[in-house]
Amino acid sequence: MAEAQAAARTPEALKAVIRDKALALGFDAVGFAPATSTQAAKDGLAAFLDAGMQGDMGWLEAHADRRADPQTLWPEARTVVVVAMSYRPQANPLDQQKPKDRGAISVYAQTARDYHDVLKSRLKQLARWTSEQHGAGVKVFVDTAPVMEKHLASRAGVGWQGKHSNVVSRDLGNWFFLGEMFLDQELEPDAPETDHCGQCSRCLDICPTNAFTGPYKLDARRCVSYLTIEHKGHIPVDLREGIGARIYGCDDCLAVCPWNKFAVDTREPGLWPRPELAAPRLAALASLDDAAFRQVFAGSPIKRTGRNRFVRNVLIAIGNSGMPDLAASAERLSADESPLVRAAAIWALGRLNAESAACLAAERHSLETDPDVAGEWDRVRG
Repeated sequence: MAEAQAAARTPEALKAVIRDKALALGFDAVGFAPATSTQAAKDGLAAFLDAGMQGDMGWLEAHADRRADPQTLWPEARTVVVVAMSYRPQANPLDQQKPKDRGAISVYAQTARDYHDVLKSRLKQLARWTSEQHGAGVKVFVDTAPVMEKHLASRAGVGWQGKHSNVVSRDLGNWFFLGEMFLDQELEPDAPETDHCGQCSRCLDICPTNAFTGPYKLDARRCVSYLTIEHKGHIPVDLREGIGARIYGCDDCLAVCPWNKFAVDTREPGLWPRPELAAPRLAALASLDDAAFRQVFAGSPIKRTGRNRFVRNVLIAIGNSGMPDLAASAERLSADESPLVRAAAIWALGRLNAESAACLAAERHSLETDPDVAGEWDRVRG
């Protein structure tokens, strides 16, 4: 036993047993990268931030120095173990025809449990085992710390950053989550994955809001996922129609990737979908107050967006539905306490029932104290 433990402490053996343990814990891919970033990655992040493409995501700029260098986050780090876990949907979201009175939620947010909790729980098991059995110092991260995880995943050979800026794998497609375990041990890195996008541009061509300024270049300020999840304010009028029925995130650029033919089913029950989130009724979601919203989305990443932003998204989808029957929901919410909700409701009502919107504008415009909401009343008045 002592000889086996000693052998496992050699860098080569430690790397092998960590990989085996990670796969046994349910991860679908494991890679090893040095705890450093390339200059190209640092320059790319700086250019993205200098162009202001991060929008409301101030945390990207606030922690840019830590994000650009893993050892700034933890000076003792020598190796980053990158793990991936599949969440492949049972059917391609682009092939599913939803009734016009239903909303679309990104596949990753339909899961039974928040993926952050699922991955962090498994990573903590891996970290505890690595520390207790092999004496290594460890820290784990899942999308909540300033880590350039896509860059590290590419360096670790897990996949490559595709033209849509997400990581693509020859074995998993692009339906997978990433997590990282930092080690204070220097292990041999895996060979970085090379780019296999070739001449394909499907992900760029399908974007409903033209968020890509070119291959590998995303302007987050136009991205539906950013607008419906991260953006705190009013969604720009010229982007609302492109959002369609998407009320939380967007899967289009992921769903169209041809490498998904190699994707694997998830083995993690926590990542199985909640059926009620596959195509929820817009009218029901528009009726949620704060308490009901928190109850419906308990344990879901959607909860972090908050009721007002989420209902804003629902109202944009209602306005895009072309269904006059949903105008009643918009009219009711045009008097909501939240200016964010009121503005979206007025826009939706104007799209579905211009006459009713104009009548309400005549009554309420002079009483409105929020300039953005007043502007929406101006628009429906013509």
